[in-house]
Amino acid sequence: MSDSQRPDVPSRKKFFYPIIDPLRDYLKQYDREIDLPVRYSDLLRFNFHTPLLNKDGSDTLWQTVYYSEGEMKELFPALTYIYALMHIDGDKRSLQQLTVARIDFCSFGNSQPFRIRIINSLNDNYDHFYIKRADASRIYGLELEHTLSPNRIIYISSGDTLAEGHIPGLPGDVFINHRLGTSKFNQIRICKEFVKFNERCFLRLLGDMRSYNFVVDITPDIEGNQYRIRAIDFDQQSYEGRRKFYLPHFFKENNALNNLGMKYITEDTMRQYQEEERSLIAQRVRIARFRLHDLMKVMRIDKISPEEKVKQLAADLGEYHKTDAFDNCNTMGQILTEHMHIILTRTKL
Repeated sequence: MSDSQRPDVPSRKKFFYPIIDPLRDYLKQYDREIDLPVRYSDLLRFNFHTPLLNKDGSDTLWQTVYYSEGEMKELFPALTYIYALMHIDGDKRSLQQLTVARIDFCSFGNSQPFRIRIINSLNDNYDHFYIKRADASRIYGLELEHTLSPNRIIYISSGDTLAEGHIPGLPGDVFINHRLGTSKFNQIRICKEFVKFNERCFLRLLGDMRSYNFVVDITPDIEGNQYRIRAIDFDQQSYEGRRKFYLPHFFKENNALNNLGMKYITEDTMRQYQEEERSLIAQRVRIARFRLHDLMKVMRIDKISPEEKVKQLAADLGEYHKTDAFDNCNTMGQILTEHMHIILTRTKL
């Protein structure tokens, strides 16, 4: 099988798609578009960089970047203000206790983000947020995550720049390598969450959810732990043409979770978990129906994937669902609308 046929290999580097005017109007309507004092291009003016290593001395693929004194005087107050906009409605009274501790840059991946580390000087507590190039695919992914998942997403769009809040959790690859050897009870809960995560990704067509593109949020409970898998990369929202690319269990990086599922979950139990998640998503659709309607109205006219991928996915999903409902779909938004409708109308509430 060639790389272009494998479900775990993107066919090519993803294109960046601009934000069209109707999407910009949507962002303004729902308070996602705010004029920011810093653009992505401003952060590219660093003088030099050094590799950022983890506690074991291994390369993290991030580079810590450094700016001239003049650049820092301009950038750092603006970045703390952006953080305040995202978390405390821009309350300037809190700015004096917030400082930029470090800025990291990652050239790996599509969005090439900057990660800003913010320190609260009163208690040395720290947090992070990200500055990225705005991409329409990613914005649709963020909005669908905010609307259809159990998670809320913090982000601001400003022209060609995107500011995103940090999504906490243990990186999926680290979790798989170091935290799967827990009690049987916890392992069953992990399997259940992976089934539900798989269902969420497929229903809203979020692709490329291999282990390093999601995190695991662990919450101690009365007996054992509760687990929630959260996507952290939304670049591949409704972009690829292969159905399997939207199903995390097909990626080899997630094989350990698949193996755990085969050990502890029966087919009947898996179907139960899938139905549970579909029912929850259907409830969220009803609650956010006006916002979702406005979003999908724009997405259905937007071109966020090459024509050949749109045709490929329409044919693949038509065969999977055994329907001709996708035959006249010309955009990924149209495909997603039909796909969600088919799945959710089959869900018993």
